[in-house]
Amino acid sequence: MSIALPITGFVGRTALVTGAARGIGAAIAARLAA
Repeated sequence: MSIALPITGFVGRTALVTGAARGIGAAIAARLAA
């Protein structure tokens, strides 16, 4: 349990950062296209 918890947190953070990066990238692309 003490081993799986940090791994889950790491994966969650990675997914969150990836999602944020995609959202920012999409917003920039939309502005450039417009």
